[in-house]
Amino acid sequence: MIKTAYKPGRTACEGCCCTADAGIGTSGRQALKAAGTDIAILVSGIVLFAAALILRNHPTVSFILFFTAWLTAGSKVISRSLANIVKGRVFDENFLMTAATVGAFLTGQYGEAAAVMLFYKLGSILEELAVNHSRRSISELMALRPEYANRRQGDEIVRIRPEDIRPGDILVVRPGERIPVDSIIVEGNSLADTSPLTGESLPKTVGPGEQVLGGYINKTGLLTIKAVSALEQSAVSRILKLVWEASARKAPMESFISRFAAYYTPAVTISALLIAVIPPLATGSMDFMTWLYRAMIFLVISCPCALVVSIPLTFYAGIGKSSASGILVKGGNYLDALNRADTVVFDKTGTLTKGVFSVTGIKPYGCTEHELLKLAAYAEYNSTHPIARSILRAYGEDIDETQITDSVETAGKGIRTSALGHDIIAGSLGFVKSFIAAGNSDSTGDADGPGSAGTGVTNDPIPERDHDNAGTTVHILSDGRYMGWIEVSDTLKDDASKAVDGLRKHGIRKIAMLTGDSRVPAEAAARELGLDEIGYGLLPHEKADHLGKIMAAAGGHTIFVGDGINDAPVLATADIGVSMGGIGSDAAIEASDIVLMTDEPSRLADALKIAAVTRKIAIQNIVFAISVKVLFLVLGAMGLATMWEAVFSDVGVTVLAVLNTLRIRHYRV
Repeated sequence: MIKTAYKPGRTACEGCCCTADAGIGTSGRQALKAAGTDIAILVSGIVLFAAALILRNHPTVSFILFFTAWLTAGSKVISRSLANIVKGRVFDENFLMTAATVGAFLTGQYGEAAAVMLFYKLGSILEELAVNHSRRSISELMALRPEYANRRQGDEIVRIRPEDIRPGDILVVRPGERIPVDSIIVEGNSLADTSPLTGESLPKTVGPGEQVLGGYINKTGLLTIKAVSALEQSAVSRILKLVWEASARKAPMESFISRFAAYYTPAVTISALLIAVIPPLATGSMDFMTWLYRAMIFLVISCPCALVVSIPLTFYAGIGKSSASGILVKGGNYLDALNRADTVVFDKTGTLTKGVFSVTGIKPYGCTEHELLKLAAYAEYNSTHPIARSILRAYGEDIDETQITDSVETAGKGIRTSALGHDIIAGSLGFVKSFIAAGNSDSTGDADGPGSAGTGVTNDPIPERDHDNAGTTVHILSDGRYMGWIEVSDTLKDDASKAVDGLRKHGIRKIAMLTGDSRVPAEAAARELGLDEIGYGLLPHEKADHLGKIMAAAGGHTIFVGDGINDAPVLATADIGVSMGGIGSDAAIEASDIVLMTDEPSRLADALKIAAVTRKIAIQNIVFAISVKVLFLVLGAMGLATMWEAVFSDVGVTVLAVLNTLRIRHYRV
């Protein structure tokens, strides 16, 4: 039975804390409504302007119509100019346009004054449409958030708002519906479309026990899921928030334009004043009206809209393109920084390799393979490391948690656990040998001391084995007796070689790898990929130290790519921290500057390409805008340009620059 308790009448994100201001969805609708209002104002202004032209033989009526058309089309500009003057922010594009058109009225150029405002209004509408178009890739992310969720309450299924979901709620997702929040599948099998979040075109097979993220689309089967997060803590909400806030982090080029405009605007205003006053006084002509008209043209031409609007928009478009490509860039500054990178350092496990370990070898000593696996499984039960999980899968039996009394893990080395009545040590060769050495040094102690059977360290030697194998070896001690080793192997990701080749082609000078894994598997992976440098057997803080040395020798920025969980210190140390497959990881999103939403390291090369084309278009816009401005400023000061040319140099250049920016959206990586 389905009971409807909620009828969706607004997007789920409205009022949600994850959005800026009134919410992304709200902003989109407000933008459309505002565009409709602006078009109505423009049409009204054009009608008034046309009537004024028709009634030119009636000067008073014509003046009133021109003035009304000017006031109608320029109401927003004029009001903003006055408001900013009151606040002490005098010099901006609104002031320039208002001052210039008022000057045109003073010189009797009523039609040109109204026309300037009409064209400026038209340009503003086109700019806003272009801005909304460039934001579409980000705004489309809102489709990730469903308008409702189906919660199971007893024998009923109640339709609720996604905001009302709480961790632990049991939800039902039918074929074609979106998964509302991050959840674990309780019942059912299906194909999940992950492309809205990851960009991955192939659907993913999901079943009981697997995690699914909010925003995935259930394609085929009925799923019963258990929510593990509320809406505002889900992966999609965090991503939406980060993408929306990314535009606030200015790239150096954006900051330069802002500083440039702060000095440029008052400078051209003073220049216009000098043009209006000095020439008539210097020549003795006292023709103030002619030079005032030229000064007003100079003001219109000098408006820095093309730069102020198009450059931030260029980086915003770059961020949007990155998001659409499965790359979350947390600010224009990070996007621009990619252009100065010449060194890339990868983590190994889960970054260049699949991170899905499997047991490929077992060698017991004095016990059976099953007994060795059981000891290892109980030892590793409380560890979240992928190697530990692979041993548990290989064991395949239920773990009796009551048999585990204590467990202490040493990051990157191994774990010591009291379980099944034994003191079990599982870890690297060096880790295990350290306990043997400690046990031997204490072997003269009394019966209950560290060298007794209670601590379990004896003189049993560790047999030799084939160290040429590229797998990771876990050695097992039980009550001090060496029980054998278990080999766990990982494989390179399908596109790991493609990632390295792509970085080389993009001009990356050095590619390195830092890993906590042992020498043999690290060297095998580096040899297959053709890496320039490797560091192995490193703890998290040692990785950071090693990265510091690489950065000191680098000629440009250094990028570190890791899984974002164990690599937080290294991600923070690097010039640019990139997390792999971190869409569901708080640690990845918080610690890194860029998140690759899939497990494909080749997406880093795509990010570099998008950064390069974004910077290229930003430079094109700067050169084009300044060149045209300088040309028309000279023509205006010499009296060779009218208000019509002034309008083109301002509004026209801005629109062309914005349209040039939109090429980023259609760029193919």
